[in-house]
Amino acid sequence: MNTLLEHISNPADLRKLNPIQLRQLAKELRAFIIDVVATKEGHLGASLGVVELTIALHYLFDTPRDLLVWDVGHQAYGHKILTGRKDIFHTNRQLGGIAGFPSRNESEYDAFGVGHSSTSISAALGMAIASNLMGDTQKQHIAVIGDASIASGMAFEALNHAGVSNANLLIILNDNAIGIDPSVGALKEYLTKVKTDRKLATQNNIIKALNFDYSGPIDGHDLPKILSELERLKEVKGPKFLHIITTKGKGLQQAEEDQVTYHAPGKFDKISGERIPQKESIYSKYQDVFGKTIVELASKNEKIVGITPAMLTGSSLKFMMEKFPKRTFDVGIAEQHAVTLAAGMATQGIIPFCAIYSTFLQRAYDQIIHDVALQNLPVIFCLDRAGLVGEDGATHHGVFDLAYLRLIPNLIVFAPRNEIELRNILFTAQLGLKNPIAIRYPRGTGSLIDWKQPFSKINIGEGVQLKKGSTTAILSIGTISKNVTEAFNLMDATNDTSNSSSAFAHYDMRFVKPLDENLLRLIFKQYTSIITIEDGTLKGGFGSALLEFASIQKFPYPITLLGIPDAFVEHGSVVKLQKKIGLDAISLARFFKNLS
Repeated sequence: MNTLLEHISNPADLRKLNPIQLRQLAKELRAFIIDVVATKEGHLGASLGVVELTIALHYLFDTPRDLLVWDVGHQAYGHKILTGRKDIFHTNRQLGGIAGFPSRNESEYDAFGVGHSSTSISAALGMAIASNLMGDTQKQHIAVIGDASIASGMAFEALNHAGVSNANLLIILNDNAIGIDPSVGALKEYLTKVKTDRKLATQNNIIKALNFDYSGPIDGHDLPKILSELERLKEVKGPKFLHIITTKGKGLQQAEEDQVTYHAPGKFDKISGERIPQKESIYSKYQDVFGKTIVELASKNEKIVGITPAMLTGSSLKFMMEKFPKRTFDVGIAEQHAVTLAAGMATQGIIPFCAIYSTFLQRAYDQIIHDVALQNLPVIFCLDRAGLVGEDGATHHGVFDLAYLRLIPNLIVFAPRNEIELRNILFTAQLGLKNPIAIRYPRGTGSLIDWKQPFSKINIGEGVQLKKGSTTAILSIGTISKNVTEAFNLMDATNDTSNSSSAFAHYDMRFVKPLDENLLRLIFKQYTSIITIEDGTLKGGFGSALLEFASIQKFPYPITLLGIPDAFVEHGSVVKLQKKIGLDAISLARFFKNLS
């Protein structure tokens, strides 16, 4: 049976259809996305929700000449399929395959690379202003942004600028009341009221007050209505704003009913929609170790609060919300606000645990320096998804945190090697530290079954020796120490005693700042060969810190640095990426043997 979708390789093919056929195409496009994601995994709900919008945009606008920017990118699967990547869509998010987010390197239809939220309006506005400067007044510029993303400060800044420009800009608000977790805040409540109160939509309208030609809200799954309104807006000059109402997960019952889980559900049955049970790990996720430990600590310390920018589920701060809702704050996609909010609380004696993904804390860098560290406020930053995170790729790898944090005065930087260490540093941090501290830990599971041990205080700036050795000292930071230990085990598993691990000592430095200088001086006296290993960037990271100290101490021997190279790492499983970079246990064992 022939389908419409199989004959569409690009938007030019799409435009050959008549409008009546588009409804059938929407069904086929949804089925295609469900079919592939069911077995290959990826982000599901967001793309299902914008199928009609995606088709309408490419049908009416002259893409790629007209520039289409998708915010975040979770919602761009349909876009990718209709723009030349249908036959390779099954490689989505896999090593060597297409990216899970729009990428300028991948297609001319991807006008702007995205992965973090709330960038689309600024980018599209920049494109529109550039077109004006070049005298191209006919080109269209479209930003598609979700209701959770538009509440971000950056989106507000862009709206403020766009409203006083003459840019040919169309902003489409995909209002589905959810990001990854349900949307929060006053703007979300306002958008909810707009859906039922026509006076708000037509008169007391926030967007109209910012000088936009506002239209909506309209049903985002009604193709004729979307086509009609977009056709009208094409002829309207200046900044325009279309408000559409969609259902995240549209077309798959389970995805509509459980929108949080089906944001990225893993493998599922494409017919029933039921998730395919994965073999449950005997180990806990680091995020759950954090989430459950902070509840345990908060039960005994009423000054503890939890703060997160729209990552309640992802950071497992949901456990704190369930037990202590008045002491848990989801501030929406607003990393800058989250950090300074925590700083304000800290001035009043509150103990704020600010849970943010490593890659998202980058968005609040000035606030870390100016509002926290400069005033030496004891905010506790809990950085989930540190190091390589896998299939989300370059926009989400948390490989820069050690480098961008260690240069900030007053800030303590700690990386636990296992779950017990994470528990203990969380315990230590709430005992009354006089400095802010950043605690970074990876995505995924740990390596200990019985991690819920009695708390033990960690001495700030103190490293530990894990293994003795005769000639070479391996200095690791964080959970990459597990790969080092496994490498030693591989070496010792052979009958070749000349290639055993006996020559290698292993130290977990634990703190990138402050470094354990006393321990380092002992190491410098005992070993003539030193290797540092980290799952962060080599430029400016842990190894660089050690080189700086070695230079001051006039250490006369070479130091070898292993870590993430000076390049953006693509998407793929963590195991495959570590192998490619040379940080997996087998590669490390081979490297160590060559030194023997």
